[in-house]
Amino acid sequence: MQHKTIDAPQATRHAQETRLSGNMGVGELVMNVLAFSSPLATVAGTLPVLLMFSGQTAPAIYVLITLMLLMFSVGFVKMSRSVKGPGGFYSFVTAGLGKPAGLGGAFLALFGYIFIGFFAPSFFGVTLNGFVMNSLNGPDVPWYWYALGIIAVTTLLAYNRIDLSAKVLTVVMLLEVAVVVVFDIASFSANGMETVQGAVFALPSLGDATLGLALLFAVGNFFGFEATVIYRDEVKNPDRTIPRATYIAVVGIGLFYALAAWAFIAFLGPDNVQAAAESNTVNLFNDAVAALVGKIFADIAVVLLITSVLACMLSIQNIAARYSFALARDHALPTILGRVHPKHKSPFVSALAVGVIWGAATVVFTILGVAPDVLYPIASGSGTFAVLLLMFITSFAVLVYFLRRRSFAPESIWKSIIAPLVSVIFLGVITYLAITNYPELIGGSALLTVIFMSFTFALFFGGIFYALFLRSKRPNVYARLGRQSAD
Repeated sequence: MQHKTIDAPQATRHAQETRLSGNMGVGELVMNVLAFSSPLATVAGTLPVLLMFSGQTAPAIYVLITLMLLMFSVGFVKMSRSVKGPGGFYSFVTAGLGKPAGLGGAFLALFGYIFIGFFAPSFFGVTLNGFVMNSLNGPDVPWYWYALGIIAVTTLLAYNRIDLSAKVLTVVMLLEVAVVVVFDIASFSANGMETVQGAVFALPSLGDATLGLALLFAVGNFFGFEATVIYRDEVKNPDRTIPRATYIAVVGIGLFYALAAWAFIAFLGPDNVQAAAESNTVNLFNDAVAALVGKIFADIAVVLLITSVLACMLSIQNIAARYSFALARDHALPTILGRVHPKHKSPFVSALAVGVIWGAATVVFTILGVAPDVLYPIASGSGTFAVLLLMFITSFAVLVYFLRRRSFAPESIWKSIIAPLVSVIFLGVITYLAITNYPELIGGSALLTVIFMSFTFALFFGGIFYALFLRSKRPNVYARLGRQSAD
């Protein structure tokens, strides 16, 4: 019997054909991260909610969270140099806590990002319909048609090579950032230096009853930076690009939102900002921009808010598709989801699958008569909790990984022990706050809290049990978990 052999060049070609590929640099990767947090939507939507909880302490809260997430990034970046797999947190948790926990973490990541992203179609539909009717005197189109339209657009972009998404996101992010910077400058200029200096960085009090909710909402504004490692195969020089993009993203996001919060305080006044945010949460930013810069600029900001939602959704879809791809390549999901487009070198089947899930869910909830303003807090809140829980598990995995290696490959105590330990404590506290304040996080009832929180934990433990099943019944698949081999 003759055995077919594969020569070295053929094996190399096979590996290239079955791996994702791209050419993103530091700037483009940072823009992918920034798009996830949807800066204009955050400043217009989430930041007024944070001001309602924290008042003039909001800038200090952002600075505090920036410092804490930098602690997380120290061990995160250090581990990214050791764990080369493109599976993101899936690979990290596997390396630190073993294959069962790794698969549980991968399920949290996949469903968490899909849930977060599902807030966007309904929010986009309602926002765009309102703009068309009120500003353009256009027709009243049901929100779900706009929702299905944006799903089709982002799926088309995610289907293509990552460089196309990166270019689109870079342009949109630069425009969004410019709008917020204009708002900041206008606010600081209009009120004089005395007012600006009076809006100092007031420190929050540990006894403040709303501090937990303020921290919880603020930390969600940083999400996306942790996904830099999922693009390892699609960036130039990943060992340099990923660490730089991670640190720039964390610091950039923190300073960006701290300055925006400070601008709100300077415009509204330190003593009035909390009451103003509570009485006018939805229109706080638009009214402030119109008063400072004019109605035309405020309308431009609304248009960019709409494109901001598109950019956020595209960023999330790219991340979710790559987690699906990683799991499929390890045969933990149907292998068809692990196919690479021959031309675009993208996870095109997984990207299509995410779009189909969002589209089908939109149709189902429309038929059931669920209002869009009910959908997006539940989707974003439950998804945020899943990713937050995953970050806590990952921080623990990073600590365990380096503790195990100290006997044969000791690293800097600061990078491998102290910083990861601080991040475990910090993310543990934030996760606890998320659990205790879950109804406010999803804007739902006690029943919905039980349902969605139970589902989230079931994802993680279900992944563990599934991995144990694979170890017993399909050991060849179990052996692949967490390594995303190309064979």
